[in-house]
Amino acid sequence: MFKEFRAFFMRGNVIDLAIAVIIGAAFGAIVTSMVNDVLMPPIGALSGGLDFKDHFIVLNFDKASQYAQSAGHRVGSLAEARASGVPVIAYGAFINSLINFLIIAFCIFLVIKALATFQKPIPAPVDTKACPRCLSTVPFKASKCRECTADI
Repeated sequence: MFKEFRAFFMRGNVIDLAIAVIIGAAFGAIVTSMVNDVLMPPIGALSGGLDFKDHFIVLNFDKASQYAQSAGHRVGSLAEARASGVPVIAYGAFINSLINFLIIAFCIFLVIKALATFQKPIPAPVDTKACPRCLSTVPFKASKCRECTADI
């Protein structure tokens, strides 16, 4: 059983997949940081201080009003709402995740496109040649042309 598992694990595809998952996770962290720390602040500044990550809709108004009365204020942030157990729709976090996904998908598209340009097309094997006398196509191993019977 151990030998079978070792043989399975040592195949190139499994190791390549493991490396791809690790690199993908690191790339996802980089893209998340780029979205949260680089892209969203200028978008927020252009939209008048709008920060998507803290936008939410309170679903349970009774619990939210009880929390607001006990704390002396309204539910001000998503972290406060989640800490108090108020059910919310965090559409701002969804927008950030959507932007992350689009950036990752676009980067993967660019990488695949770049790899496709670097790969040289594999030439088709030459299995025919032209007859020097009549220019008809004959098999590569032929010694006589079938059209004009010339020696090749």
